[in-house]
Amino acid sequence: SPLLAVGFAASCGVPGIALLTLGVNPLTGALGAFNIFLYTCCYTPLKRMSIANTWVGAVVGAIPPIMGWTAATGSLDAGALLLGGILYSWQFPHFNALSWGLREDYSRGGYCMMSVTHPGLCRRVALRHCLALIGLSTLAPVLNITTWTFPVISLPINLYISYLGFRFYRDADRSSSRKLFFCSLWHLPMLLLVMFTCKKSVLEKEDKGELRRGSREMALEIRLP
Repeated sequence: SPLLAVGFAASCGVPGIALLTLGVNPLTGALGAFNIFLYTCCYTPLKRMSIANTWVGAVVGAIPPIMGWTAATGSLDAGALLLGGILYSWQFPHFNALSWGLREDYSRGGYCMMSVTHPGLCRRVALRHCLALIGLSTLAPVLNITTWTFPVISLPINLYISYLGFRFYRDADRSSSRKLFFCSLWHLPMLLLVMFTCKKSVLEKEDKGELRRGSREMALEIRLP
């Protein structure tokens, strides 16, 4: 029954948020509470109202890695936003390709999905966010999160999913959508594994920060009479 479902959800959600707030930090707990609200009160009702549900759902999927970053660092900085951005963009080729083969089911169920009401937009958005993954990967070393090896090594897998995204956009059939969907299943863990391998160490960042501070102090001493 709906009452049982709500009771079970509350028995999981409330202790979960409490554990994150008290055992990790309040920022991570607040993000968890916000994500539960976003999923239940915004994303789920929107499924029957507007295709905007896909964009809201992508935000829901992007928040968990942000929570992982805030749990480890206690701050919502560039690294958290980059991880969230990668998950946000990845979800469009993943879900849009999946929904393409389920258009009839979504239509019968009364769900407003891009693949049903705006098929051209569905394919364009999937391709657009495949290409966005290349840009986001390039942004990682700029933000001092990874070395420049990361965008180089990740380029082939990002180009491959972009190629399949283009095939899906061009052909608009079940075969191209299935290939894009199955590629998305291994693409994300592979991309994150490469990102982890090429990450900048905390000690390296601290050493560089101390070196820059030392250089500024030395320059200041030279200027002083």
